[in-house]
Amino acid sequence: MVARVIPDATPRQSDAEGPTRRAQSSPPDQMPHSRQSTLPDQSTTPDPDDRSVGFLLGLLVGEGHFGGDGRQPQVTLRMHVRHEETFEWLRRTYPGSALYGPYHHGGRSYYQWSARGRYLREYIVPLVQRHRSLLDAYTAARFDTMCERYAIAREGAGASSEA
Repeated sequence: MVARVIPDATPRQSDAEGPTRRAQSSPPDQMPHSRQSTLPDQSTTPDPDDRSVGFLLGLLVGEGHFGGDGRQPQVTLRMHVRHEETFEWLRRTYPGSALYGPYHHGGRSYYQWSARGRYLREYIVPLVQRHRSLLDAYTAARFDTMCERYAIAREGAGASSEA
């Protein structure tokens, strides 16, 4: 099977903007069927509004995973394909993230959204840390464990602010 990347700049066929161009191969560190966004310049990336931040935090509390592969941390969110519009919104709203799938196996069909690398360390972790007081104890502990395991520096790691 040939891995395909659908760049953020080229919308999918179902999008109103037009047809999709698909790359025939992907870098070895990407999973098949990736819609990878490019890493935005932090000086030009607008901060999402409070509702967008709250929605992301809610998704991460309910369905997210804070972990990694032993070498690199990642935050992932895996849900049924019926939530495709939510995943596309995440990819647009958090442009350094990636969307993988759809996958179909074991009687399940799902997409997986993830944030890794520099985007995770410089954008997603600080965003979650700023609103850490909104996380329940279980989710906060998973977030803290990921940051400690992968030596991710956080400002005010002992304190958190309200949104």
